[in-house]
Amino acid sequence: MIDTMFDIIAVDISGRHMENDEYFMVCAAVSFSISPEHIDKTHKINIRHFISKNAPELTDVVTMVEKTVEGLDPQATIVMEAGDMYNRPQWLAASMFSRDFKYQESLGERRAIEIAHHISVSARRLLKNKCSFNLQSDRENIITK
Repeated sequence: MIDTMFDIIAVDISGRHMENDEYFMVCAAVSFSISPEHIDKTHKINIRHFISKNAPELTDVVTMVEKTVEGLDPQATIVMEAGDMYNRPQWLAASMFSRDFKYQESLGERRAIEIAHHISVSARRLLKNKCSFNLQSDRENIITK
């Protein structure tokens, strides 16, 4: 039996908690070809970090994700865990994105999100430890209140 392959962008955000009076968040977006059971190919990884004095809200998460997926396959569906979108209904979260969006369902999607999670956590640790480097970032306050 041949599995049907499809393209997704698995996304994870690390650091959505206050630390040293700010939120230092890293978003990892990983483009994959997957089947329902496994990952066939990893295409590209985008990593961006964001700094804010305010706690991120749902619209801020959408902004971070949209900026991070720039340059990745525009036909691929963004896949995230429901908790990353504050457990809002999928239809509500999907309506906020400029491209296809869904919550993870299959084992292949789950595995892809786990990889994105490991990348976002590792990149955040690296950036926090190497903050003396000149980093390209979205240093503006991403939250507009």
